[in-house]
Amino acid sequence: MFNENSGEVREDADTAKIEKDSRIAVLLFPALILLGGLCGMLFPQAFLGLTGWINPLLMVIMFCMGLTLTLPDFALIFKNPLPVLGGVVAQFVIMPAMGWLVATVLHLEPALAAGLILVGCAPGGTASNVVSYLARGNVALSVAMTSVSTLIAPVLTPLLALWLAGQYMPVDAGSMAVSVVQIVLIPVVLGLVLRMLLNSLVLKVNALLPWVSVLAITFVVTIIIAGSAQAILSAGLLVLVAVILHNGLGLLLGYGAGVLLRVPDDARRTMAIEVGMQNSGLAGGLAKQYFSPEAALPAAVFSVWHNLSGAMVAAYWRRKKAE
Repeated sequence: MFNENSGEVREDADTAKIEKDSRIAVLLFPALILLGGLCGMLFPQAFLGLTGWINPLLMVIMFCMGLTLTLPDFALIFKNPLPVLGGVVAQFVIMPAMGWLVATVLHLEPALAAGLILVGCAPGGTASNVVSYLARGNVALSVAMTSVSTLIAPVLTPLLALWLAGQYMPVDAGSMAVSVVQIVLIPVVLGLVLRMLLNSLVLKVNALLPWVSVLAITFVVTIIIAGSAQAILSAGLLVLVAVILHNGLGLLLGYGAGVLLRVPDDARRTMAIEVGMQNSGLAGGLAKQYFSPEAALPAAVFSVWHNLSGAMVAAYWRRKKAE
């Protein structure tokens, strides 16, 4: 009896520690990214020479994501494919379309419009799994949706960008696809394979991976904003409004997609978060590489805002038990 109770106590302590760490992560993510953005804005000259670091840092983020995945994470796709596939379809339909709609309604300049649309064409964000956990969502579904959207991004992101953002700026879809494969697909697969081969070793450093990722994305945002400092002074408020609308519509319509699919409430919450939170770091890197520094501005602002909105949504839903 004593041993059984001790095991329960240890399990409760571990659960409490995980929840505490997750809360800290969600609160500090936007704060650190905001701090990085301010550094890029106030001291742009210190970061202008670091543009070449953007893609390697994005590869580090994707590699860390791959290290957190296991083959059982993909089991949900086969056991219950409707919410996974329906959610991924919703993501690649809703966010690109809403990016185009917001850019059109607000009459954004071509570079900013292309950058906002590219954010919508990116796969799911790396912080969405933690936010889904805190929002009492379906974490297994969150992991599956993030994984699937990331793995198919090399095909869909360039094609959607060519179709929608190509109205505003030239898009080299072939070269962009190669970049997405290099930045996203290869590091994720390498991380997944390394996790399979050295699982016990990876588990020892698993708790550090989110912090490595957030530090990397912070540097990416800092470098992007440093290169867009003048654009922020002239169009910063308009871009913020565009990003808030884009993210808000994604959260709302993502939840609505779950209602249409008649999935449980915890899955609806996850779909809302997965659709609304994008891999804006990837979008920023691609925008800077294929468009212009100004086009990367929406992604940089999105990186800050969607973490803030995600924290607020998680706090609201955590108080409400899923139906």
